Amino acid sequence: MLFCLSASHKTAPFDLLERLSTQTTALAPLIAAHGEEVKGTVVLSTCNRFEAYIDLDVPSDAARETGLAAAHEAIRVATGVTADDLDGAVEVAAGPKVAEHLFSVASGLESVIVGEGEIGGQVRRALDEAREHGTTSSELERLFQRATETQKGVKNGTALGRAGRSLVRLALDLAGSRIADWSTQQVLLVGTGSYAAATIAALRDHGVEDITVHSPSGRGARFAAKHGLSSVAPEHFAQAAVAADLVITCTSREEPVIDAALLVDAGFAGTGMIIDLGMPRNVAPDVATVPGITLLDLETIRLHAPLEELQATDAARAIVQDAAAKFHLAGRQQSAQPAIIALRKHVFELTQAEVDRARGRGEAEQVEQAMRHLVGVLLHTPTSRAAQLAAEGRSDDVFDALETLFGIDARPASAVSAAPVAAAPVCPFTGEAQAS
Repeated sequence: MLFCLSASHKTAPFDLLERLSTQTTALAPLIAAHGEEVKGTVVLSTCNRFEAYIDLDVPSDAARETGLAAAHEAIRVATGVTADDLDGAVEVAAGPKVAEHLFSVASGLESVIVGEGEIGGQVRRALDEAREHGTTSSELERLFQRATETQKGVKNGTALGRAGRSLVRLALDLAGSRIADWSTQQVLLVGTGSYAAATIAALRDHGVEDITVHSPSGRGARFAAKHGLSSVAPEHFAQAAVAADLVITCTSREEPVIDAALLVDAGFAGTGMIIDLGMPRNVAPDVATVPGITLLDLETIRLHAPLEELQATDAARAIVQDAAAKFHLAGRQQSAQPAIIALRKHVFELTQAEVDRARGRGEAEQVEQAMRHLVGVLLHTPTSRAAQLAAEGRSDDVFDALETLFGIDARPASAVSAAPVAAAPVCPFTGEAQAS
């Protein structure tokens, strides 16, 4: 059973999202270690979103309670955020709703800027990180791979991807109201991650020619050489920040890289703009109090996000809903696989026993050929019927029939639940009424 806990710009205040992004230890392994009922987990953490996807080996009616317990404890340990802090700031989904939610997220439908492109890559990286931690499961692999396929379908099949802009480009558009000529701007970029590369591309599209790079982690020189830029050494960072017309920060550092004291001590006395794309904040809030400085942070950028393009969004949501329905149908069909496998194993073992006896009588070749053909014919209808019933959400009927007719209990432990008493029993394999 799939479970998802989600905190986003739609449900949680910015400071809570910032606290969730400040993790002292990796969250996925903590969730996975909650108990044997946790089969796998993937954590998606971005500047405007925190989500934990968990694959649980529990009955559906226990998924919410078990998922919340696993997520809450891991979040408390890794970030210090308690269950009380999350109350009213998260959304919870289980079962079929999980796929629709993730597919919608991956397609940019739940982003600050509807249709923005970065989220698709972030979803893929979340799965890669879970693989590195060894916390994925076959169902989570299937879920996230289908999410990527759906995102590509939305991008190629609607105008949403063409309309959606990235946070970087929206920030530059907002900054553009104060900049007459981008080609004259001296820009300092702080950070060397994926946002930094996107920022360079957006700056060059705006006509910026003078870009220097600083990396708090020491990767600035290599990154600058790759992109044909110059780098700033740590000892010259403060002076470079003061001299720049525009500073853009996008690092993963948990502590601010710029504060008011750094600018004042370096002798700032003019005008300038700082765009903070970091999560948690790369720029201390007190920078906004420095005379002459304009600060654009993610919270401010979010307030200026454009309205959705309704027609493109409707078409995208239709694609998402169709993909989620197909994902759920495939999952339900797979739910009867243990019963089908057990039935085929049982029948083939009986067949092999008869073949072995025929060999003892010197009749092996003819008997084996005839029996295996007969077995294939006999298994076709029960196998097809089992898959059909599973697709209708009646996999429990398949397991019940297997146990009643053949004495085989192939039901997974998590699927054991009290089944309602049917007034008119029907054989799940044949669809025919049974004698009561």
